[in-house]
Amino acid sequence: MRLVILESPFAADTIEGIEENVRYARDCIHDCLKRDEAPIASHLLFPQMLDDKVPAQRALGTKAGLAWVSKADAMVVYLDRGMSNGMQAAVRYGISRNVKIEYRFLHGDKAAKPELYLVKEEPCSPMNT
Repeated sequence: MRLVILESPFAADTIEGIEENVRYARDCIHDCLKRDEAPIASHLLFPQMLDDKVPAQRALGTKAGLAWVSKADAMVVYLDRGMSNGMQAAVRYGISRNVKIEYRFLHGDKAAKPELYLVKEEPCSPMNT
């Protein structure tokens, strides 16, 4: 199995929006498993014990999630629900560490245009997300 870091949106303006993002991330995990990948979705794991609205706790969760970059075969970025600032920062960090970035969609015909979501190569550290 390939080890992959899964990126998808988490934060939202409403509880319902967060719940939709969590459902979507679970579908993305399932998609990875069907591809014979072992995904880590730290944005689903760490908010269970850290408060995403407290900057120091968010930074700690982000740093812990990005620590997996050195172990991953790729970072898979699911784009059906857009790309959040946190996802962009993670992709920049992955690029800076020479991790393969794969853009994916679960639904629709957007798969033909992932370049609309490409992140420019800019310096990023795990503490800047």
